[in-house]
Amino acid sequence: QVQLVESGGGSVQAGGSLKLSCAALRYTYKNACMGWFRQAPGKSREAVATIYSDSGSTWYVDSVKGRFTISQDNARNTVYLQMNSLKPEDTAMYYCAADRGPCPMERVDYWGQGTQVTVSS
Repeated sequence: QVQLVESGGGSVQAGGSLKLSCAALRYTYKNACMGWFRQAPGKSREAVATIYSDSGSTWYVDSVKGRFTISQDNARNTVYLQMNSLKPEDTAMYYCAADRGPCPMERVDYWGQGTQVTVSS
């Protein structure tokens, strides 16, 4: 059974950094759009960044451009999200997601359980 397992969340001061990891277990890492979503209390879940497995092409929501970097290690079936210059507005539960098909992400076939990121001022 496919499972996405996130790690790396935590609490940091504004301006700090965190790196999230998403390990895709029992998953064929090919022709897949991988990404990170986040959801803060009272807000809708929003896509933060995506990366295409085969080409490495990336996309970012405007609010994180220049601060976040999504990357992947195909051999390890792992997706990363490096988050720098964190702001309190980045506080949310972050979810790994996978769509079995090319980007853009049209449907989420698999969700991770989420990892909490808290940024204090």
